[in-house]
Amino acid sequence: MSDDLPSTELPSTERAREPIFNAPWPVAALGVLIVGGYGLQTFFPLEAVVMGWGFTPTLMAARPETLVTAIFLHGSWPHALMNAAFAVAFGAPVARFLGVGFRGVAAFVLFYLATGILANLAFAAVHPHEAIPLVGASGAVSGLMGGTARLIAGRGWRIGPIFSPPVLTLGAATIVVNLLVVLTGLAPGLDGATIAWEAHLGGYLAGVLLIPVAARLARG
Repeated sequence: MSDDLPSTELPSTERAREPIFNAPWPVAALGVLIVGGYGLQTFFPLEAVVMGWGFTPTLMAARPETLVTAIFLHGSWPHALMNAAFAVAFGAPVARFLGVGFRGVAAFVLFYLATGILANLAFAAVHPHEAIPLVGASGAVSGLMGGTARLIAGRGWRIGPIFSPPVLTLGAATIVVNLLVVLTGLAPGLDGATIAWEAHLGGYLAGVLLIPVAARLARG
């Protein structure tokens, strides 16, 4: 039994007008926010920013706002640029599907934040006593990846089944890449920073599960 959502299908004339290579403006704005946000961050001591606004599992109860603020912080230019590039690549299909009107943009923003928060919570569930702050948009970007996987399964204009080849393949690739990073310790461009694979996998799963919710919010 398929868990497709026929109510989210777009008329063929509207699909034909959708740009193929141009990212919708909410995604372009997200990329600018990630890069520009880190640019502003560089005016302040990195340690103070990360310790003050990064997400620390041991301090979650006292500082729940860091579940959100950590998404907008990064540890280096390569870290920010990499997340911005992946956010644009995987966010474009999601934003295009949800629409660029008020409801669509609101649904996109909520989807991005929700998957980022759940990604951080996934990290905290595995490392409840971790005292080192977690920063970065990669959990939320993984959420965009999960949403895009289901849209690929639905050929871009509807939400495909959870257990479809694109969702399972991209999910397996995410697991393999993160496993290789953990085993080899190699994180190109991140200056030896630890990769929070738990957040990546949690974000991907959140994206897979929450894209129908975002679609309903966008359609009303």
